[in-house]
Amino acid sequence: MMDLNSLIETLGEKTTVTLAGLLIGLLFGLFAQRSRFCLRSAVVEFWNRAGSGRLAVWLFAFSAAVIATQLFITQGWLDVSQARQLAATGSISGALVGGLLFGIGMILARGCSSRMLVLAANGNLRALLTGLIFAVAAQASLNGLLSPVRTWISGWWTIQGGGTRDLLATLHLGHSGGLLFGLIWLAAAIIFARRARLGARECLGATGVGIMVGLAWLVTYQIGIQSFEIIPVQSLSFTGPSADTLMLVLSPPGQPWDFNIGLVPGVVLGSFLAALWGHELKLEGFKDGHSMRRYIAGAVCMGFGGMLAGGCAVGAGVSGAAIFALTAWISLIGMWVGAGLTNALIDRPKASTSIATAYQP
Repeated sequence: MMDLNSLIETLGEKTTVTLAGLLIGLLFGLFAQRSRFCLRSAVVEFWNRAGSGRLAVWLFAFSAAVIATQLFITQGWLDVSQARQLAATGSISGALVGGLLFGIGMILARGCSSRMLVLAANGNLRALLTGLIFAVAAQASLNGLLSPVRTWISGWWTIQGGGTRDLLATLHLGHSGGLLFGLIWLAAAIIFARRARLGARECLGATGVGIMVGLAWLVTYQIGIQSFEIIPVQSLSFTGPSADTLMLVLSPPGQPWDFNIGLVPGVVLGSFLAALWGHELKLEGFKDGHSMRRYIAGAVCMGFGGMLAGGCAVGAGVSGAAIFALTAWISLIGMWVGAGLTNALIDRPKASTSIATAYQP
């Protein structure tokens, strides 16, 4: 890691970790755009029993994140014991309620927060508005009007940090068990991909999405152990980073430079370049006022739910799950349940006339 050490000495810790966020975000945006990675599409497909292609994409990303992260840990390159999702006091109630709300929101908005960021960079104005409202709701939930409600719900049922939040430690599986778990889900992804006759582009792109999650854990940890300043070990998430980026734009200098500040612009740039390369840039807007109200409601649910749950569909559902944080898994389950129920109550009665909406916001 001498090259990384030299880079830190030349640029400084904050600039180095911000550039790492920018680069990893760029690659994530590129892979996510090319693979059509989206938890919402996977959930709708699963609950509607409408195929297996989108589910396979999500499983490739999820399994790759678990395998990469656990492999880095078993090799001694990564230690996540001080990650926020494991070390800090957590909230079971926040994870459950937040996960349910986020799941509801991503059905109403026809996409999760990371998907909205990717689509906005491709010219989708619906996604742009949804993403902006999502960021405002997240900021309001962190330090604004919704903060007391978030704190109240989070206080219903808390859990101490450490081993009690680590599922691998609780179940006595160890990181080798975590690696095996990831391999099992990778096998499931391959089976579903073959059944759906999924192309190599989607499979490789989704795998790249998951690898970026593991790489983010690794890079932030390695920068942290070689820095004099405190650099938290973290991975990809879009609730807090979206709020931080919003404040940077609205009231500079905003938050100090860190991994999150580089992440969001990186994803936008990566998705834009991928769409430009694939000739997929296209301006799209709302069809009517009802659609706009639906997207706005979904964005608010995702912003508040994501901050309450401690992460979005990527932050909790993939990054947190990859280190087997208990609250992240509860959030992920809540997202699947909340999205499934909302889809059944709102969208499924219309599925016979608009099946295509399950795949494109």
